[in-house]
This record gives sequence, structure tokens and C-alpha cells, in this order.
Amino acid sequence: MLLEVQNLQTSYGSSQVLFDFSLEIAEGETVTLLGRNGMGKTTTVRSIMGLTRARAGAITFRGRRIEREPTDRIARLGIALVPEGRQIFPNLTVRENLVAFAGNRSARKDPWTVDSVFDLFKNLKQRENNMGNQLSGGEQQMLAIGRALVTNPHLLILDEATEGLAPLIREEIWKCLAQLRAAGQTILVIDKYIERLVKLADRHTIIERGRVAWQGTSAELDADRGLWHRYLGV
Repeated sequence: MLLEVQNLQTSYGSSQVLFDFSLEIAEGETVTLLGRNGMGKTTTVRSIMGLTRARAGAITFRGRRIEREPTDRIARLGIALVPEGRQIFPNLTVRENLVAFAGNRSARKDPWTVDSVFDLFKNLKQRENNMGNQLSGGEQQMLAIGRALVTNPHLLILDEATEGLAPLIREEIWKCLAQLRAAGQTILVIDKYIERLVKLADRHTIIERGRVAWQGTSAELDADRGLWHRYLGV
């Protein structure tokens, strides 16, 4: 396993959000974390990244315990997050946003570079000298994904990658994720478009009130539409 989350418990002050939550991702897999809003998806990601410290449980990445590591060290180990809300630097150009994060953390033979991100997202190439705050929401999302890719991570995490995007831009993001999966990139995706996720991902975990409610394959999830209504409100 590339990532193992075991019996995770995370709180904000006296309010506990995660209760013995567990998740595994093998190298080369695309895995989703599904659930309604407020069920603990983003808290799980924050715990993995060290942004919100887990109260109990273990997080192991590439055989190394990381639940007590600082966020910058976790990132250098090869986990890249595309956060909800994008959080790009508004006062840097598109190229500067990418250059600031570039590095080959997974020692790839064919690493992602600024130019290869521009090949993936043609719109960004056309806007490479624009400031971050001059981009559309869709372009900002492309930049956030590109910024994560140029770190050449072992694990790419996307939190609501298609939220609030126009349909054409959303389609481009799905196409990008399919390309990354085909290339062997390990991915954890949080998104609400379950019809697309069952086609993209290998396995799924549904979280309900901070606990694992269901885990299984895309074929199993696609076959049981009752799960969609029970836990996802689809």
C-alpha cells in the first residue's frame, strides 16, 4: 500500500469529526472518498496532510508513519493536494505559480515540468504571463492541478476538483484525470459526480458522520444504486 490510514480520530477542539476512520490506497490506484457535505471528507484530507492533527490512529505513507510530521515535510515526501478553493497565489503569474512548486519528488524519469503542464492545459499556456487573480475559475483550477503535478508526487489528492466549474471545463478536468490514471499516477479524488467517478476510479470509500459506511469497487458501487440514495443523496 502507498497510503494506509488506520483507525483515525480527528477533532476540532471538543468536536470530534473522524471516528476510527480507515482508508488504503495502493500504488497506481485511483480511489475516491465519497459522502454528503459535512461528513468528514475534507477533514480526512487535512489529517493526511498534517493540516489538522489526528488525535489518534496511524497514517503510513510509503512505509513511514507521518501523522506527527509537519505539513511541509509530508509534501516533500510526495503527497500533493489540489485543495478545495484552489488557493493559488493571486499576485504571481501562471508561470511563476508553477515554477515556485516545481520539483521531482518521486524521482520520475519523465517528470512533469512547466512546459508539460502547458501541453496538458493549453489555456494556461496562452495565459502564462497573467496574474493568478486574472484567471477564470476554470483556469485557476487547471493551475491548481498543474501546480500539484509539477511537484511530481507519489500521491495526488484532489478535493472537489470540479466544484463550480462550467460543463466544458469540468469535462476537461475529467479528461485530465483519466490521462493521469492511464499513466499510472496514484490519485485520491473527492467529488460529487458519482457517474463519472465509477468510470474513473478503481475503488471507493463512503464516509458517513466520520465513519466508514461502505467500501468497494466501481463495479459494486455501480450495481447498487441504493447506496447512492442512502449515502450520497443522488
